[in-house]
Amino acid sequence: MKFDNILSEIGGVGKFQIRLILIQVISRITVPCHFLLNNFMAGVPSHHCNISTLDNFNISNLTLQQKLSTGIPTEMDGSLSSCLMFSKPRHPHLLNISEESSIVQCQNGWVYDKSDFKSTLATEWDLVCSRKGMNKATATIFFIGVMLGAPLFGYLSDRFGRRRLLLVSYLTTMTFAVLSALSTSYVMFGVMRFFTGMSISAISIVSIVLTLEWLGAEQRTLFGLIFSLDWSLGNCVLVAMAYMVNEWRLLILAVTSPLILALVAWRWLPESGRWLVANGKFDDAYYYINQCAEMNNRCKCMATITPRTLLESVDADTADKKYTVIDLFKTATLRKLGVCLGIVWFGVAFTYYGIILNITGFGLNLYLTHFLFTSIEMPMKIALYFLLENIGRRLVQAGALLSTGLCLFINMFVSKEKWIIRTIVGVLGKSMSEASFTVIFFFTIELYPTVIRQNGVGYTSFVARLAVSISPLIMLLEDVWRFLPPMIYCGMAILSGLVALLLTETRNTRMPEFIEDIDKPREKITRGKTI
Repeated sequence: MKFDNILSEIGGVGKFQIRLILIQVISRITVPCHFLLNNFMAGVPSHHCNISTLDNFNISNLTLQQKLSTGIPTEMDGSLSSCLMFSKPRHPHLLNISEESSIVQCQNGWVYDKSDFKSTLATEWDLVCSRKGMNKATATIFFIGVMLGAPLFGYLSDRFGRRRLLLVSYLTTMTFAVLSALSTSYVMFGVMRFFTGMSISAISIVSIVLTLEWLGAEQRTLFGLIFSLDWSLGNCVLVAMAYMVNEWRLLILAVTSPLILALVAWRWLPESGRWLVANGKFDDAYYYINQCAEMNNRCKCMATITPRTLLESVDADTADKKYTVIDLFKTATLRKLGVCLGIVWFGVAFTYYGIILNITGFGLNLYLTHFLFTSIEMPMKIALYFLLENIGRRLVQAGALLSTGLCLFINMFVSKEKWIIRTIVGVLGKSMSEASFTVIFFFTIELYPTVIRQNGVGYTSFVARLAVSISPLIMLLEDVWRFLPPMIYCGMAILSGLVALLLTETRNTRMPEFIEDIDKPREKITRGKTI
């Protein structure tokens, strides 16, 4: 008896699965908060050079505006320069001094506008002008941690189980997040954010696998999409917290606080029944299967399910075998799957974070722009459900990525003055990118067999975080040519969309249990029956 058959008997969706989703939502809302935290924590407010030393040239009697106009040059649009100042004040009453004045880099730090942010990384360590790359690098450092943590926790989760690794992730994420908020230097902050990213990666990848492994094939699409709404919820929480807490240290603590409640709720979190069966832990699997049946009011079905029947459902050759990342490339089919998924995941993550981590330039308030980008997710995911049910994963994945590339291409030719059009196209592009991210999680979990599923998700997440580590730095290339960053994002979206067409469709099919199942024809499910 396959595990999908067992789930059909005891209820592939019910109170047990709903409780599982609600418990994990508590921890998962912290994932988008930390992943997108740099939009606010590393915000760069308006700034100009500190010209207080120019008071030595007898300009102390001038108004602030007059001091700024005599001490700071203007840009082409008439605004004050953010990175340059006059070596000596230029003022009609100081002609001799003015003639000797030259334009230089800021000599005594910067003065920041604190109307939006009381404190950010940029203001804390003056990460502006020639040091602006260090500000962007904080996101890269975090995602390098996520990149390395994904395969590590993927392997450990396949080795020791989903539930234990989530507890480890909760504890380590809270520890390193608090230490990053208490950082006394840029280096210390970078190190702590690296380990925060490594720790939180388990919440990101292990929790969704645990949830989908308890859902029957017929319910995976609907409840998987409902489960993915925690990302939208987390985005809303981030905007609200960032608006109320405009000091970066307190903001880190605020977005991490839900993990305290998640730690309490962990005691009611079940282990994956699929993982337990696949790893020969039949007594433990029977305990959770029985618990599921009781909560879903399907106790009568347990008469035919015993630890012995679970034992008989597993091949003796595979029950005790331990799997590693190397097994992801064991057969030709797995190698093709690994290469294609790697390219698609790279493109999905690269374009998504290229959009969401660069939400300035739309002519709107930062908080409002982020809120608009978040608000489109709910209707998009409702439409996504019907598309996935009627069209399938492969075409929806490819279509979402190609549409993202099209929106990025269009916005390249829309001037910033036409901010309404830019915002509409940008929001559409972000919604398509969000759709591609939602679908690829489903797709990957359904493509890999249970025994290496978490390793597979860990590998693809590693590739994705590699893309995310690079993505924020691409914007620095606008100093070379302003069209270069959007061209790179656009090209990557189109390439990965085309590669997605090479993947196998998994709509209404049973999830494979062992590596040997990959090369077998997929078992179709129609109205609860196997074809």
